[in-house]
Amino acid sequence: MTAFSANLGQSTIDILGEFTELNSDVEFEFLPSVQVLDLMKGEADIALRISYSPQHPDLICRKISQAQFTLFGAPSYAQKYGLPSSPAELKDHALLAFLRPDVPPRHYDWLVTMGGKAAIKRTFHEITLLDTAIRSGQGLGIINTRLVAPDIEAGTLIPCFDAPEELSAAHQVIISPDAYRRPEVRAFTKFFMPRYAKLYK
Repeated sequence: MTAFSANLGQSTIDILGEFTELNSDVEFEFLPSVQVLDLMKGEADIALRISYSPQHPDLICRKISQAQFTLFGAPSYAQKYGLPSSPAELKDHALLAFLRPDVPPRHYDWLVTMGGKAAIKRTFHEITLLDTAIRSGQGLGIINTRLVAPDIEAGTLIPCFDAPEELSAAHQVIISPDAYRRPEVRAFTKFFMPRYAKLYK
């Protein structure tokens, strides 16, 4: 199974643990990565994926939710520089971006379009480093709103404005058709999908 590490949070790991207890003969290999692995080539059997584009027509896909993203800043940044109230104000702020060659640059391109390339002060190859830089007040960056809901409530991260529609994406469970022919994968899918989907209701 492959997924962005944040999607393999405690609740998801608990579901996997329950399945393993009931099916001790099934082994899992976790591939936490933002890189889009090719399920049709067997690079993984199952993916938890945020996707902006259609998948291969032979892949088995189930939409779990619609992921929302917006620009966030730390209180320390907001106290010094304020926060933009709309994307039109991005050019007046320090922007932090995620960019690497094996991941589609959707968020980077949006920041360039809205704020201009000069406003992007740093780019990061790892999401965790981008997250740390945002939290430390070095600039503003795009984050999945659901993943930081506790931070929003606690006031440790501040959303600048409502999530732009053009940044929303389908949150899917995607399964390789070859893998789905194996009985243990079908059994896992039947067990995992409704429990995982319930986390996002």
